[in-house]
Amino acid sequence: MWHNYINATSTDEVQKILAEKRERARIVAGATDLILELERGVRKGIETLIDVTRIPNLDRITLDEDGAIHLGPLVTHNHCAASKLIRERAYPLARAAWEVGAPQIRNRGTVAGNLITASPANDTITPLMALGASVTLASTRGERKVALQDFYTGVRKNVMQADEMLVDISFPALTKDQRGTFIKLALRRAQAISLVNAALVLTLKWGTVQSASITLGAVAPTIIHAPEAEEYLRGKKLNDDVIAKTAELTMNASRPIDDVRGSASYRREMVRVLTSRSLKSIRDKREQDGFPRDPVLLWGKKDGAQKAVGSQLPNDAIETTINGKKFVFKSGYDKTLLRLLREEGMLTGTKEGCAEGECGACTVFLDGKAVMSCLVPAPRAHGAEIITVEGLANGDQLHPVQEAFVQDGAVQCGYCTPGFIMSAAKLLEEKSHPSKNEIEQAITGNLCRCTGYYKIVQAIEDASKIKV
Repeated sequence: MWHNYINATSTDEVQKILAEKRERARIVAGATDLILELERGVRKGIETLIDVTRIPNLDRITLDEDGAIHLGPLVTHNHCAASKLIRERAYPLARAAWEVGAPQIRNRGTVAGNLITASPANDTITPLMALGASVTLASTRGERKVALQDFYTGVRKNVMQADEMLVDISFPALTKDQRGTFIKLALRRAQAISLVNAALVLTLKWGTVQSASITLGAVAPTIIHAPEAEEYLRGKKLNDDVIAKTAELTMNASRPIDDVRGSASYRREMVRVLTSRSLKSIRDKREQDGFPRDPVLLWGKKDGAQKAVGSQLPNDAIETTINGKKFVFKSGYDKTLLRLLREEGMLTGTKEGCAEGECGACTVFLDGKAVMSCLVPAPRAHGAEIITVEGLANGDQLHPVQEAFVQDGAVQCGYCTPGFIMSAAKLLEEKSHPSKNEIEQAITGNLCRCTGYYKIVQAIEDASKIKV
């Protein structure tokens, strides 16, 4: 899929490579979109991938002295969902990040990547637009700051130049007078692209709206504001009549299309419904209902900082640790991690179900976090620690999750089982006695085609009672 793969150790190195390779190079962070684009031939002419995930300190979320929040280019969706600062001072973003994909996707997918991909259905663009975000782009020519509303030029198109790297996302933190939320409609409860999404940020004083920011996703070629609705709200209290009128004006701002997932007329009506629900939740101070205080991340016990590990393939070998053993791979650098494990490593317990990050059968632990290995480039294994389902047992002693799956008959065809076991094992490392809701959160990225979920959930509950 690629000819050269570079594990970069600094942003200066990245910018120098981009300056030389330009359109022939592409930055890799989560790669949850890029790998699929390369496999499907959407991205053509790309010869070099530059992996930035080992560059230190790019995954920080900070608040500066001027009250602005900054997200580094390696901040993932799970970083945002777990961040106390984001939850308290940028709640619409926290909610949107938590609604993206499943835990394994959120552990790899970055907010920066979501912005750059520029799909009008991408969830985090909508709240960041409502929050008034800007992005900083850097190259060997210098830096420039671009307001997010000026960043997009069309569907999956933005103003970035071929030699530029997104190095910062910034936006004003919400003040005590501001409240906001994000709401999404999709065809499933998880692992689903938005049919419609909306973000609202209101400045309120004594119950009266001083200013409003309303943004909509998946209803136009880019994320859009609803300017008439924003203007109408100013100076008004959130009574039922005002909410109904605002929802109607917001609906009128949308310009959706018909597609296989929904008609334009349905989407327009749903814009009205979502706007009404959002305003009522803010009025009633219930906008955080349904958002977990301690979301399941599948991080395990801690989120360890990345160490810089440089390499250039195919010249270098992939040196990695899998299930506690050292491996050196001199082939397979142009594959996904899933295929490297199965074809070069002969570790066939990890299954390929969809190869698109939809089913979770290929779940492994990469540097402590659960990820879908079909969406991870194989060279990311260099210098990493990986655990597959073969590495869960302790000698002849099965992992408690494995024992419970056997005892409870949680295995049917068995193809999805390794992925479920990996997700469940990481959940129990993170939360020793999870609730049923937390178990369901943990396996939202795992698909059982035999629909054996009741037994699977029961097995995970029972595994949490087994003393290791």
